[in-house]
Amino acid sequence: MLALADPELDNGPRTEKSATMRMCAVSREVRPIGELIRFVVGPSGEVVPDIKRKLPGRGLWIAASRQAVAEAVRRHHFSRGFKANVRAAPTLADDLETLLVRSTVEALGIAAKAGQVVSGFAKVESALQQQGRFPLAALIHASDGAADGIRKLDALARQIQGSKGPAAPALPIVTCLTSAELDLALGRANVIHAALLAGPASRTLLSRIQTLVRYRLADADKTAGTAAKNSDEHSEEHSKLNSTT
Repeated sequence: MLALADPELDNGPRTEKSATMRMCAVSREVRPIGELIRFVVGPSGEVVPDIKRKLPGRGLWIAASRQAVAEAVRRHHFSRGFKANVRAAPTLADDLETLLVRSTVEALGIAAKAGQVVSGFAKVESALQQQGRFPLAALIHASDGAADGIRKLDALARQIQGSKGPAAPALPIVTCLTSAELDLALGRANVIHAALLAGPASRTLLSRIQTLVRYRLADADKTAGTAAKNSDEHSEEHSKLNSTT
């Protein structure tokens, strides 16, 4: 059951866990918390993104959109929302994207340690061909990877999914991280392709990817929210989670 709490500020992450909807302080639209970023005020009066929604203190919510965060800084929405003279860095929109990327890389590393990631063209190809034995949650390509390898694996994924019938959910394809970021997450060099196996860690990773993609594309591409949602729900429509690098 949905619970709508005070739209201005929450009372902290531990006191209102049941709230699933919040009001964006910029647009004044009430939206699911999965489409928003929570912000708190740090000890020195600075605005701090709380991307995991765990930091103490009252929280202000902004749509997960670079433009919305930049506008909140420019038009002093944080000071008005927190009803205090708080400091929001002019680079907050860029800083937040860096945090979202770092969070996604961290989640990918955790999934790899849990044995839920295979990497390398041949291993990913094999994983696609053995989906009956190893259910996949997503196919991952470096955003700066060579088009030929990406095209071949994508075609194989479509072929295999198509053989399961029209009701089979599309396999999400993720291209929001660079090769260097994949290297960092997986602890090896020159990673271009990876396959994410189904499991608890993979669900966390897909949620982080969803937020990053929405943040990058929400303003430039109004379908970004739908694409991100599709990746999490494995909808029938083929969705590509990409970046705007």
